[in-house]
Amino acid sequence: MISVNDFRTGLTIEVDHDIFTVMDFQHVKPGKGAAFVRSKLKNLRNGNTVERTFRAGEDVGRAHVENRAVQYLYASNDEHTFMDNETYDQFSLSEKQLEWELKFLKENMVVNIVSYHGEILGINMPNSVELKVVETEPGIKGNTATGASKNAKLETGHNVQVPLFINENDVLLISTSDGKYISRA
Repeated sequence: MISVNDFRTGLTIEVDHDIFTVMDFQHVKPGKGAAFVRSKLKNLRNGNTVERTFRAGEDVGRAHVENRAVQYLYASNDEHTFMDNETYDQFSLSEKQLEWELKFLKENMVVNIVSYHGEILGINMPNSVELKVVETEPGIKGNTATGASKNAKLETGHNVQVPLFINENDVLLISTSDGKYISRA
């Protein structure tokens, strides 16, 4: 058990038989009444985000999730196959489980699998990935006074807004948290 007073970003907890990770929290001490903790939690089983308020000092279950390095092998229909880097066991996850991550996932990429008591909850992507631009219109010289941007399609099919100087076949650094362009790789 862990007190809600000890919440920190990234902590995994068990509430009402579901596994959550703490995305954001705020300790509130109103002038009148008891203190409480307002939190934003992400359900690791279905990906939903909920806001929940706990009384100060309330205890919740601590969930010890396991992270292991796995390699993404291939996609077949709506199943995506991974291989454990230590045991070489292969397993598949559905497209629904990887909805956001598929925008950045390419073959042979190494990611971390998140599991809880043998149940696979999903994958953890690195903070940023390098992806190649496969389609974009050419930039127009002299049109940069306003910091203009254009659309670019990446090798995974994800579309991102990029500066005008980016061309096809450029390799870009893309944030996996919000899907936005960071820089050229």
